[in-house]
Amino acid sequence: MLKHYINNTRDVLLRLSTDKDGVVSLEYVIVAACVVAVVIAAFSTGGSLPGALTSGFTAITTAMAAL
Repeated sequence: MLKHYINNTRDVLLRLSTDKDGVVSLEYVIVAACVVAVVIAAFSTGGSLPGALTSGFTAITTAMAAL
């Protein structure tokens, strides 16, 4: 029984290593993780983007109130 599981596992790993679609999917996962990391860094409270957005909206609100 153990030999059956070992052979099936080996076959699956061999198929996975030669499967080109699996490599492309893995690349998409890596790119998506990088994009998520950049977005989190940009919108974190320590980043400069939230401060810039707040001051921009404050300026717009002040200009609209002056009308």
